[in-house]
Amino acid sequence: MKKRILSVLLCVVMVSMLLMGCGGKSDDGGSADGDSDKDSGGKEKIGITIQSLKNDYWAGVMGKLEELLKEEGYEYTLVDCSDNAPTQVSQIENFITSGCDLIMVHPSDAEAVEGICGEALDAGIKVMCWDDPMENTTANWILDNTALGRDIGEATAEFINANYTKDAPAKVCTIGYPSTKVLLERETGIKEGLEEFCDDGVFEIVASVEGIEADKALANVETVLQAHPDCTIFAGVGAGAMIGANEALLQKFGGAGKIPENVGVITTDVTMQQLESLKAGDEAVRAIVGFEGSSLDTAKACLEMYKRILSGEDFSADKNVLRPTRAITIDDVDDIIAGM
Repeated sequence: MKKRILSVLLCVVMVSMLLMGCGGKSDDGGSADGDSDKDSGGKEKIGITIQSLKNDYWAGVMGKLEELLKEEGYEYTLVDCSDNAPTQVSQIENFITSGCDLIMVHPSDAEAVEGICGEALDAGIKVMCWDDPMENTTANWILDNTALGRDIGEATAEFINANYTKDAPAKVCTIGYPSTKVLLERETGIKEGLEEFCDDGVFEIVASVEGIEADKALANVETVLQAHPDCTIFAGVGAGAMIGANEALLQKFGGAGKIPENVGVITTDVTMQQLESLKAGDEAVRAIVGFEGSSLDTAKACLEMYKRILSGEDFSADKNVLRPTRAITIDDVDDIIAGM
């Protein structure tokens, strides 16, 4: 009798473990879960794996996306792979086992997850990639990252042209993350934009450092400022680059209101901290090249992609769906903040 009871308990535990992949609490990275049940009137199961929720931009957008998913009754699991490809592969395996209807991957390494995403497709699961033009997906929601970088470079060039001359050129540092393909493309675009839109001889790139997360950008920009104390322009690939560089410059010059007018940080992404620094007008943040608008705007656009994919829309003619970009200035910053 005791053996029979033990056997039943073991079966229950095994079934519970299989069900944890979507809609149950997960321990592999940061996670959040919907409470609905598809069998009791809820909607489809969605598994979401993100490169890193330490990134302020991703944390903000994913927070708004969770709110929307809960409001609309979707069952979901959101996990953070901590920028580790094997971890992300394991997370996707778990989504497959648990029977998700849609998996969204923001790849740490797109090539590393192609195989497991192909297995998801073979299992009848729809797959969406955010950021990379992957092969084994239903649709890819992407940016033209080189073009986005050029937009950042153009915005930076406008600031440089207004504040520097050939006789006194700007010393520039680019802040990237070359180990991630799309961010390498973005940094390459920044350099192309600077070359194309800056007046002749008005700038010199004196350093290129990593800084996708704010603390890393802060430390690396401090190192740049020690080696190049006359470096005044920082153009970067994301929110962390802007937040870290801005903080380093605030420390160098003694705080808000003491930043020289010819010192600037220009990047992409949209976080509340970036927007508040832009609105303040007395810090180093000079321009932001954004996407749909606020975190809520981007979350709504992402959810719309989920619905299109889950509805069975045919993306076979072109699975790469391009996202729009837009410049955010002090003139419209309040409208964006309202949606954060």
